[in-house]
Amino acid sequence: MAVKPESKTRKPTAKAKPKARAAQDETKPRRRPTKVQQRADKMEQILDAAEYLFSKHGLHGVTLKDVAQRVGAHHTLLNYYFTDKKKLFDAVFARRAGVTTALRMRALDEYDAASKGKPTVEGALRAFLDTDLDLYIQGGEGWKNYGALSAQASNTAEGAMLMDQHFDPVVLRLLGLLKKALPNCADEDIFWGYHFVTGALMLTLARTGRIDRLSAGKCKADDFSAVKDRMASFMAAGFLQICRPRSGKA
Repeated sequence: MAVKPESKTRKPTAKAKPKARAAQDETKPRRRPTKVQQRADKMEQILDAAEYLFSKHGLHGVTLKDVAQRVGAHHTLLNYYFTDKKKLFDAVFARRAGVTTALRMRALDEYDAASKGKPTVEGALRAFLDTDLDLYIQGGEGWKNYGALSAQASNTAEGAMLMDQHFDPVVLRLLGLLKKALPNCADEDIFWGYHFVTGALMLTLARTGRIDRLSAGKCKADDFSAVKDRMASFMAAGFLQICRPRSGKA
């Protein structure tokens, strides 16, 4: 009796089942984003577009129609989310302000604890400045746009009020550490010192390109790593200098 040849078809093995299921899953229609998710995504697109435009042209150089055009939407959509341009500007400013404030506050608190009540001027400034600069180094173009927007805003009446609202708590925390590091320094010198610090920081964030031209390319306006290496040390020396007793002052 002839022996029948073995069938070439084999039963599917256990390993083949997951692949079959995966193939079936791929054919299933994916769930559409919910209305809540769609709204959140659209809001992010609007804020990103507005942030870019405000960073280039300032509050008064941008219209809601400009933002709508960049997003690729009808301007009525912008009116639906924001009743006027100032509310959009405030929302753009607040979005990242909360992030940098929280990170710097935590860095200052951690430094205060690590220094065991004996902070140094440079240590306090590094906790404040380096933490912020890291966001611009690592955060991509969005954070750099926000930095330029903040630099513009800090030199306007509307922007100064936003700076007060969002950044005063973390600035006062820094000033408290500086006073602890310089117990014999006059309060006005501490405040002036911070004024010079924030001025240098805002000029850096503006990325005007002036230092590129002055240095014939040796320095780059967007080289925040180079700034981070130098700014806290430079500013600490300034604080120590102006806090020394001067003629006519105790």
